[in-house]
Amino acid sequence: MRKIYFIIVTASILAFTGCKETKKNADSAVDSMEKEMENMEETAKEMEESTMDQTITLAMNSASDSGVKGDVTFTQNGEEVMMMAKFTGLQAGNHAIHLHETADCSAHDGKSAGGHWNPTNEIHGKWGDEEGYHKGDIGNFVADEDGNASVEFSTDEWCMDCDDDTKNIVGRAVIVHQGKDDFTSQPSGDAGARVACTAIIK
Repeated sequence: MRKIYFIIVTASILAFTGCKETKKNADSAVDSMEKEMENMEETAKEMEESTMDQTITLAMNSASDSGVKGDVTFTQNGEEVMMMAKFTGLQAGNHAIHLHETADCSAHDGKSAGGHWNPTNEIHGKWGDEEGYHKGDIGNFVADEDGNASVEFSTDEWCMDCDDDTKNIVGRAVIVHQGKDDFTSQPSGDAGARVACTAIIK
């Protein structure tokens, strides 16, 4: 009888120990799953923030006593940046618009903005040209008889405030020129005086 009692007690102790160990393993698994879910939620949040629309609108300032005014809006949606601009006070006809390397419009003639933004050291050319083009070589637009104009441009070769210096447009400047870009003259297309400028800052 005592032998049977010992066996029952021993079995109960083993069963209790086993349950305790199983509960410990289960609690550990739950903790691990909770941490994994937290990590997944954090990753999803970071991805959502990285692809969230970003928009900045900037006032164009007159340069070289041109009287040109306007505004330009940059919007990043996913991998693409869109530029939309409107201008007044231009001479009727063709004008070039470029991104320049420095967000500085302090000079009267706009030359404080430096040359064309060209982070990949290409020759000047028409956007998309196989022979090469600057990341700031947006192109030409036409002002009407009243001196008004609008420009729309979009590309996945730009980004706003990202870590890629060959794509990040923040810290550059938008320049409008008096004449048109011929797409061949180096290094800037012989587009004439700078008649409007704005720094791309957030």
